[in-house]
Amino acid sequence: MQEKCDRVNPEQIENLLQKVPDPEYITRMSAVFQALQSDTRLKILFLLRQKEMCVCELEQALEVTQSAVSHGLRTLRQLDLVRVRREGKFTVYYIADEHVRTLIEMCLEHVEEKI
Repeated sequence: MQEKCDRVNPEQIENLLQKVPDPEYITRMSAVFQALQSDTRLKILFLLRQKEMCVCELEQALEVTQSAVSHGLRTLRQLDLVRVRREGKFTVYYIADEHVRTLIEMCLEHVEEKI
């Protein structure tokens, strides 16, 4: 028979749970991490971290179809990880803000320290 865990402190657990984000935020965060599961979308973010780019530039850099680039960008835009603006006849994509830049840089640092 299993012994009762003596580490459980209900008051402490309640305090910890109060600091967990609301379910809406957890769901949105989960969607961001799901988007980052795609190699293509991650590469798009790393490229846009360095330079604002249009679809044709991303297509050439990634050596994938325009459809694959557009699909990845659509997902990233829906999550507000990248933004878009018109430059003449071109649509230019860029990293939405410093939080996105920091997120992918910290993830890379974490992975690099484990290698």
